[in-house]
Amino acid sequence: MKILTSIISSLTLLSLNVVGLSQVQAQTQEGFSFQTVPVSFSGTGCPSSNTIQGVLNGDTLSITFSEFEAKALRPRVISKSCNLRIGLNVPSGFNVQPVSVNYSGFADVPTAGSADLNVKIFFQGREVPTDNNPNQTFKSGFSDVWNKNVGITLNPINACKNPVSSVFGINSTVTARATNIPTGQETQLRIDTIDTTIGPVLFQVKFDFNPC
Repeated sequence: MKILTSIISSLTLLSLNVVGLSQVQAQTQEGFSFQTVPVSFSGTGCPSSNTIQGVLNGDTLSITFSEFEAKALRPRVISKSCNLRIGLNVPSGFNVQPVSVNYSGFADVPTAGSADLNVKIFFQGREVPTDNNPNQTFKSGFSDVWNKNVGITLNPINACKNPVSSVFGINSTVTARATNIPTGQETQLRIDTIDTTIGPVLFQVKFDFNPC
């Protein structure tokens, strides 16, 4: 009886280990494999050299480039833009849904100055509704870091049977106004790096993966 009980316990433990291993394997497959993806870009604020890239890893798309800022001395108004288009290949067997875009930065606005951040998010060529305001106006006297975690309202990408190729886009503009600020001062607004493990990441897009 003791031998039979030991055999049953061993088989049960082996079964649980197999189930656990299967669950771990399934979890590791739920997401994008680590890869770089093509990014096309245009605008006065994009880097002049081809340094922008997209990196997919798990549930996150990271967009890396060196800097994006507008600086203005009195009496100038400086506006910089950078429009990004990222190719996404959604793996088969999942419904995949973009859920948020995260970006942050710093603004320094002297007396009588102002600055504006404007961001639009696109999918397959159409602007995507957001759950909260992706834009912000920085008024006179503001000097601090800021952060945006913008929720996205978008139907899932249905890749249940076959992989799906898609295009995700972010249009961003930063404007610094120094028309009447004190002489010698400067209005500035920038989007800063939020992650450096894979390079200077300026935007991160999060996804939900749901097996079909």
